[in-house]
Amino acid sequence: MKSRFVVEGLGGKKTLRGRIAVKGAKNAALKALAASVLFDDAVAIENLPDIEDVKRMQELLAGGLPVLKKEIAERLRASIVLTGPALARYGTVTFPFPGGCVLGERPIDLFLEGFKKLGAKVEEKDELFTITGPSTPLGTSKLKGARIFFPSVSVTATETLMMAAVLAEGETVLENAAMEPEIGTLARYLNACGAYIEGADTPTLKIRGTGGKLLHSGGLPYVTPPDRIETGSFVILAALAGEEVTITGCEPKHVDALLSLVRRAGVVLEVGADFITIKRSPTSLTSVSVRTHEYPGFPTDLQAPMAVFLTQCNGEATILETIFDGRFRYADDLIRMGADITVMNPHKILIQGPTPLSRKELESPDLRGGLAYLIAAAVAEGTSTIDNAYLIDRGYEHIEDRLQTLGLNIRREEI
Repeated sequence: MKSRFVVEGLGGKKTLRGRIAVKGAKNAALKALAASVLFDDAVAIENLPDIEDVKRMQELLAGGLPVLKKEIAERLRASIVLTGPALARYGTVTFPFPGGCVLGERPIDLFLEGFKKLGAKVEEKDELFTITGPSTPLGTSKLKGARIFFPSVSVTATETLMMAAVLAEGETVLENAAMEPEIGTLARYLNACGAYIEGADTPTLKIRGTGGKLLHSGGLPYVTPPDRIETGSFVILAALAGEEVTITGCEPKHVDALLSLVRRAGVVLEVGADFITIKRSPTSLTSVSVRTHEYPGFPTDLQAPMAVFLTQCNGEATILETIFDGRFRYADDLIRMGADITVMNPHKILIQGPTPLSRKELESPDLRGGLAYLIAAAVAEGTSTIDNAYLIDRGYEHIEDRLQTLGLNIRREEI
C-alpha cells in the first residue's frame, strides 16, 4: 500500500514549539549490520532506527550470503558495503549493481579496483558481479593486504574496503579515506572486538588483518550514534518555522558546518553537549552561499533542505554541489511552489529570496529531497501533499508522529 504525507502549511508563521529527539544514524546502522558478517558470535546493535533501509539490510542478511538477493540489493545503495565483509569471510560474493536514490552516476569502480588490489578477481555476467578472493594451497581464500589510494573520497568505499581488510592477511593502508564520524565509530567498535585499525577520523587508515580469524563481540553492543543529517534537517525546519525548538540526543559537533552557516544567516542557537535549541530570530534571515564537501564540510545530504532555507532568506545565494550529479531535481517543484531558483548547471543553483511558498501536490524525488519537501510544505501557505512517502521512510523514523509533537499538522494517508 502506497502512502503520502499531507501537511497543513504554516504560511510563514513560526509557531512550532517543543522537543524532538534524534534517532540513530541510518548510515551508521547499515554499516554496523554489514559488519556483523565479520563476527563469530551475535552483534547487539543499540539505538537502531526503525526505518525502511534498515529493514532491507536485515532482509539481505537473513537471505544468506555470499549471494546478495538481487531484488533487494538493486533497491538499496548501501547493499554494496556488504560485499566487503562477505568477500572477507566467504572468499566470494555475488551482487547486482546497487540501487537506491538516483543521484547521477554513482560508479562502483572504487570498490572493484580496491578488491583487485586485495588480490580478488572480478567477473561480470548477466548484470551480476562476482568477486573471488585469491586461492591458497589449502583451498581457502584470503585477501592480501595492500596499499589503496582513493582517487576521490568515498564514504562507502572506505567502509567497505576497511571491513574487507579486517580479516585479510597482512597490512592494508587506505589513503584519501573518508572521515565521516560513522566510520570512526565503526572502526573503534571493530577494534574493541579484535580488529586492528589505526587512523580513525583521519584520511589514512591502517588495517592489520587477522588472517581470517573472525571477530568476537563477547556481548559488547554497538551503539548507533545520533543521525547528523536528521539533526541538521530539524535545525533547518526549526529555523524556518519554530518559536522555540530543542533538538535532543544529538551530537552538535557533527553539524558544525551547518550551524556556522545558519548562525551567519541570523538564526539564534543555543548549543549544548547533546542538544541544540533554536529560537525565533528577532531579525529577518540573510542569505549565505553553500558549498557541499566531504566531512567535516557541509554535507551533500543537507543540500536540498538548505535550498528551502535559502528561499526564505533575504538576498542572493548559490549552492555548489561537489559530490553528486543530478541532485537538483527538487528545484523545479520548489519553483512551482514560488521559489526563485535558477539552475546554473548540474552542480550549481542560484536562489533569490525571500519568496512566499504556496501549497502544491508533490512527489518525493529521493530520500533527502523528500524531507526537503516536508520542510517546504511546513513553511508554505495551504495544504500540500507529498507522494511516495516510502522514500522518506527509508531514512526518517515515523517522521509524521515526531513532527506532530512540535505542533505541525501533518498526517499520513494511504493511497
